[in-house]
Amino acid sequence: AICYTGRVGILDFLFPTYCVRCRKIGSYVCPNCFAMISFSQDRICLVCNRASYDGLTHPKCRGKHVIDGSFTSIDYKGTVKKLLYTFKYKPYVSSLKVLLADLFYEGLIQQEGFMRALSTNPVLVPIPLHVTRLRQRGYNQSEILAIELGKKFDLPIENLLTRTKKTISQFGLKREARIENVKGAFCARSKKLEARSYQGIFLIDDIMTSGSTFLECAYVLKKAGVKRVWGMALARD
Repeated sequence: AICYTGRVGILDFLFPTYCVRCRKIGSYVCPNCFAMISFSQDRICLVCNRASYDGLTHPKCRGKHVIDGSFTSIDYKGTVKKLLYTFKYKPYVSSLKVLLADLFYEGLIQQEGFMRALSTNPVLVPIPLHVTRLRQRGYNQSEILAIELGKKFDLPIENLLTRTKKTISQFGLKREARIENVKGAFCARSKKLEARSYQGIFLIDDIMTSGSTFLECAYVLKKAGVKRVWGMALARD
């Protein structure tokens, strides 16, 4: 179980922390708003966009360069939207990474499909930002989540992908448009992949909507020789 309480120090008096949802002073999420966070229940096959009992790609949808499945932890609504906005778009708040990683972890270990995939000792690979976006923001939120998850699962983190195409925002785009938008946007780091045989990879991102980014990244990595690839996102939209 997760119990999140803010620690009070001298800086809290000088620069008080407010709940991201109700603005109550004390912590980034007050107990009432924390109670409204819900763990993801629905699983889908990213290829056909239909229900999947364990989050894995349906047998009929599998292919040589197709993603093996996807897992998400919490629903992207209410408090979670506010949390991720604060984490992703406002100046980076490092204290949020622990809370978000705890939620990510708790949601994952409840899923049988994830636990089976975890037994392959995969490598965590954060979804990269385009260099211009990275300069603007100053950090990659997916990499921060990957680092925190790596500590919890004792798994290595590797930056095996680069974003070579500056795509437009996926917000508001339909599924087909999202898939087209990210097509050709990623490239595998061939030298790193050649130096080691990667049997399994967990792609890490903060939010999953259609899964188009995971589909494209999995295609690129499998074309480069990776055996199995799964997508993992903190929140499901």
